[in-house]
Amino acid sequence: MIDRMQTFTVSDLSLIHDTSMEILSMTGINFNDLGIANIFKKNGFPTDGTRVYLDEPHVMAALQSVRPEFTVHSRNPDRNVKIGNEHYVFLPTGGAPQVADLTGSVRPATFKDFDTCCRLLQTSDQLDMGGYLMVQPNDIPVSTAHLDMLCSYMTLCDKPIFGACGFKEAALDTIEMAGIIFDGKEKIKDFPVMVSVVNAMSPLQFSKEQGEVIVEMALHGQPIVITNMILAGASGPISLPSLLALLNAEVLAGIVLTQLVNPGTPVLYGTATAPMDMKTMVSAVGSAEAVKIASAAIQLARFYNIPCRAGGSLTDAHLPDAQALSEGSLMLSTVVRNGANFIYHACGQMGSFISMSFEKWLLDEEVCRLIRYMTTPINISKETMMVENIVQVGIGGQYLTHPTTFQQFRTLTSPKLFNRKDISKWATGGALSADQVASKALEERLSAYQKPWIDSDVEQALIDYVNKKKLDTA
Repeated sequence: MIDRMQTFTVSDLSLIHDTSMEILSMTGINFNDLGIANIFKKNGFPTDGTRVYLDEPHVMAALQSVRPEFTVHSRNPDRNVKIGNEHYVFLPTGGAPQVADLTGSVRPATFKDFDTCCRLLQTSDQLDMGGYLMVQPNDIPVSTAHLDMLCSYMTLCDKPIFGACGFKEAALDTIEMAGIIFDGKEKIKDFPVMVSVVNAMSPLQFSKEQGEVIVEMALHGQPIVITNMILAGASGPISLPSLLALLNAEVLAGIVLTQLVNPGTPVLYGTATAPMDMKTMVSAVGSAEAVKIASAAIQLARFYNIPCRAGGSLTDAHLPDAQALSEGSLMLSTVVRNGANFIYHACGQMGSFISMSFEKWLLDEEVCRLIRYMTTPINISKETMMVENIVQVGIGGQYLTHPTTFQQFRTLTSPKLFNRKDISKWATGGALSADQVASKALEERLSAYQKPWIDSDVEQALIDYVNKKKLDTA
């Protein structure tokens, strides 16, 4: 089979690796925290204040304890997910401070929008998990917003948790609240019930806050995505080969820390790296370069046998139009085909992460559905050939009324939103564009939402925890 997407050779990957090792051993990486630097120092790594130097033998020794696959548990066991090897999960978009409508007009995201995200996620047949910061609410205090979002998600959804990961206290709150659901935080130690994402501060450093999140989540054995978003030409080299070496160095440094704190901590190799558009000075997440970088990062993760996080339906468009679906589909289909395991921003992302769209969320789910089917293997066997049926129908016959057609036609894909009607029926139905169909479907979807069962004592305990923490913070 010919795959025109570049597949790196072992020599290519080894050269990137060797260059990353040179960067880490010669320049090092700054964790901006003496406590974290001391963790490295105790394990034989040279340090200079908060700067850590990582040599290849120590790095490779630490990577030996990384798990290639793990399960994330939900309060509803039927919703548990596997991540790693051939298993992958879709997550919705996150972090957008604005919500866009069908015209491209934007407004500040609210806590009500976050609840809408919870309801859409719970009713989705494509999204596997979600949680903290699916949008960034502007109408609740930043210092306690994570508490409200976690409580809302944990009660409105029964899928696995995306943990609060902006700072140490938020991480600890996620652990405490998960402990309420799972009968004590001691029960979840080394029993994955959430995944958190930590971002490097490129080039070659982690903020003190993000380093602390790594340490706390690793101490509790909870999966961590170590990721970065280098802007080629701004916070990283514009040359893609050089960029990949820097990207790899930063991510490996974070992964090594997880294993030094608690060997075997589930960890994922991630990136959302993209070029900076030199005309507009924005991150071009919908660019061809961003797709190539994502493909390369997935191959690097597999080189180390580490599960991988990649971006999903990423776009620079400001409304759910042809650009949004084209750019998003290119990235989403590439990362699934290339072997990503944790696909963030699979649905709803807009405007280079500045906004999100509920209509695009539903359209992206349609694309997710198609990609899942597209990548499902065809069962080639003597039985599935059914040559006797072809002989029976013969030359010039027809299969429309053949029994096998009636038995199997429902196995064919059938879109929920995309149009397959002829033009007259489409026109009679209002001649709606795909985004208009999605807008109509959004209302129906939300009205059909049913809150999943949760023990009333557990729900009250979550509410009480949030209220107490808010009082303590005030």
